[in-house]
Amino acid sequence: MEPRAPGATSEVGRLRTVVLHRPGAELRRLTPRNTDQLLFDGVPWVARAQEEHDAFAAALADRGVEVLHLDRLLADVLDGPEAREELIAAAVDDPRLGATLRRAAVAHLSGLAPADLAATLIAGLAHDELRGGSGLAYRLMDRGDFVVPPLPNLLFTRDSSVWVGDQVAVASLAMPARHRESTITRAVVTHHPRFTGVEQLYDASLEHLEGGDVLLLAPGVLAVGVGERTTPGGAERLARRVFARGLAHTVLVVPIAQQRATMHLDTIATMVDVDAMVMYPAVAGSLVAWTVTADTPPDDDDTTDLVVRGPAPFLAAAAAAMGIDRLRVIDTGLDPVTAEREQWDDGNNTLALAPRLAVAYERNTVTNAALEAAGIEVVRIAGSELGSGRGGPRCMSCPVVRDPLP
Repeated sequence: MEPRAPGATSEVGRLRTVVLHRPGAELRRLTPRNTDQLLFDGVPWVARAQEEHDAFAAALADRGVEVLHLDRLLADVLDGPEAREELIAAAVDDPRLGATLRRAAVAHLSGLAPADLAATLIAGLAHDELRGGSGLAYRLMDRGDFVVPPLPNLLFTRDSSVWVGDQVAVASLAMPARHRESTITRAVVTHHPRFTGVEQLYDASLEHLEGGDVLLLAPGVLAVGVGERTTPGGAERLARRVFARGLAHTVLVVPIAQQRATMHLDTIATMVDVDAMVMYPAVAGSLVAWTVTADTPPDDDDTTDLVVRGPAPFLAAAAAAMGIDRLRVIDTGLDPVTAEREQWDDGNNTLALAPRLAVAYERNTVTNAALEAAGIEVVRIAGSELGSGRGGPRCMSCPVVRDPLP
């Protein structure tokens, strides 16, 4: 059976195909010394994280979802010279290296087979692993320093790309530790035969925009969080592009607190039904949105005149844009302490497999009970180690194919 053409117009249409990344050697690079720089809150038990991720992938497959693994897609495209050249160049584009060490790193990486090169681009290349290392920069490095840093956050495949309709937005990631993730995603969607002919809506050279901040509330309606990772300029650029390409008629721009606990919009709210959202109660009453539209026929990608209205309460603005009476909210805990704990543990970060069917971390017992009381079936997965990078089931998944809503 031929794979279906990629595309998604909502957060809750039945999920058919998803991209995941099974955590591997890159997590073994984490130490107490580098977790802050690499954006993890702790040093995970890697074998257990892999077991948890395998169970997550199996839960999706058991419900008919095709699971594509990012490292395998990457190895496929590294069979071709163009992707190899692009990704090796990106890996050594680092002012720390200097010309001599950069040449040595290019020679080392160029000699690797596709699967080995994919593994090295993800796990990084340490000083002592480099064949033929030389030069001043190399000599001044400590043995444990990285010539090519690892990408432990590649686990969170939602952030580096998001599909809007039949086009893919390759994200412009804000944190330096994550910049190369976008180069990998771009290479895969550009060169892999699975994505032949797909048009790219956004790219990493533009203003910061991350997939975790983009919610497809309904066909034609996007919500974009702006805060720690996505800038107002990124939201504005995306709005112009989706309007010019006929992919949306309304974009809600939602300011969120610029802090670690609420780094993306999907850390405080995710869709679980066509008219229902699980939301952190501490922000439910205060969250606002600016409604962005284009009153005149869209011109082109980057010059379309925008009309900005607001701010208005987010829930009211969202319901109006979606054409429904109200957006139902499912709280993540009634008392403030429980709500804060479960928000930190990604209780709001659910992955909808279909309307009223969502994957969630098992540890968020109060949130999961609230979801079930509201008629949402919950597929519980373990996440004690996966969550050390601050991400839940939605963060760890990039939907590629969803059914349109009726």
